[in-house]
Amino acid sequence: MREKQLIIVGAGLAGSLLATLLCRRGWQVTVYERRGDPRIKGYESGRSINLALAERGRHALRRAGVEDAVMAQAVMMRGRMVHVPGEEPLLQRYGRDDSESIWSVHRADLNLTLLELAEQAGAQVHFYRRLHTVDFGAGYARFIDDRDDQPYDIHFDVPLIGADGAGSALRAAMNRWSPLGERVEFLDHSYKELEIPPTAAGGFAIEPNALHIWPRGHYMCIALPNHVKTFTVTLFLPNEGEPSFASVHSGADAQALFEREFPDALPLIPKLREDWENHPPGLLGTLYLDRWRLGGRALLLGDAAHAMVPFHGQGMNCAFEDCVALADLLEANDDVNAAFAAFENARKPNALAIQKMALENYVEMRDRVDDPDFLLQRELERQLQHRHPGRFVPHYTMVTFMRIPYAVALRRSEVQRGILVEATRGHATLDDIDWNAVDAQVRARLEPLQDTA
Repeated sequence: MREKQLIIVGAGLAGSLLATLLCRRGWQVTVYERRGDPRIKGYESGRSINLALAERGRHALRRAGVEDAVMAQAVMMRGRMVHVPGEEPLLQRYGRDDSESIWSVHRADLNLTLLELAEQAGAQVHFYRRLHTVDFGAGYARFIDDRDDQPYDIHFDVPLIGADGAGSALRAAMNRWSPLGERVEFLDHSYKELEIPPTAAGGFAIEPNALHIWPRGHYMCIALPNHVKTFTVTLFLPNEGEPSFASVHSGADAQALFEREFPDALPLIPKLREDWENHPPGLLGTLYLDRWRLGGRALLLGDAAHAMVPFHGQGMNCAFEDCVALADLLEANDDVNAAFAAFENARKPNALAIQKMALENYVEMRDRVDDPDFLLQRELERQLQHRHPGRFVPHYTMVTFMRIPYAVALRRSEVQRGILVEATRGHATLDDIDWNAVDAQVRARLEPLQDTA
């Protein structure tokens, strides 16, 4: 029987959750983190988008026994609150009722909670340890303390898990040892983080139980609530053109942009100029790898293996699913190489599927949430869900409120989108829909769907 030991590189969300899952199953887990302890030095801010916790992520937290601790700091979001110029904000529900909602959690607060729980579970965490080099053949790794450039060398004979994010140092080391087929496709947009503070009375400044969107075609602004009554605001702009990060440089430029394009949001962001100038733009990209592992010696998961754009709110949820899948496979296989291979084979098609859906959802959020054709299709989608329960399941429901494989959700969504587009073509309302024909299409093209147990 092999020893149940491994090393995790990265004490972020996925690394901390995986450490907790494994420690509670009797594993000895050592974690190395390049940053200092955020409980002492504070959390690096200004480059994080709020996180949307959905059923996949909540299931992983339940498996680790930490859901209650996390949900205590989460805020329910019933749907998208769409802000269109000259109109009252409109709530587009995510599901049928409050049981089908997502939850906003602040990245810093969540990381602090998961890190604390990992240490309580028995994980040994070393801070200020940036991975520098790895010799996988000799089982040697060097870490650097960036405060004084002091090196720390270790010898290891246990597997390494890379949970160190999109800029993964372990991935770079693996790639140098044996190329992984890495490619990154950057979006032609970037983002800037801002904040809506509480009101003078200490409450939320706008409706708290919604994800607010100000869609403007090729760009948009969003706001997600925090349990401390603030909103994390994220502005997505093209990198070039007008307006863009190439044309909006200073806080004064940002003020002018908001006065012109987001006038109802501007009074809510009193530190717009200050935040604009202090927070650098964040890049948005999709990471693809041909391989996620080096035999049984090293494995990547979460953003280190399949970083995606944030527009479906599934990056964290997918990473948490990775953690549960890997923990289960390590328990089921005495051979680490077999466990790693099974993990890659099972998770890679699903990662590719959600990466594609995340890119598609950006177009929907910025261009379509106020489009009449899209709204009519949404109305028909709800009708078909009612007429064919368990067979016609809305795309968002499959991805967000169920745990069926992402690849299955993608395939079914493409079929359903075709049915919706064809049925509504040339119509302004549902009054002229040929229901018999639509029902026949649903029954012929969609099998009843069972959620993952």
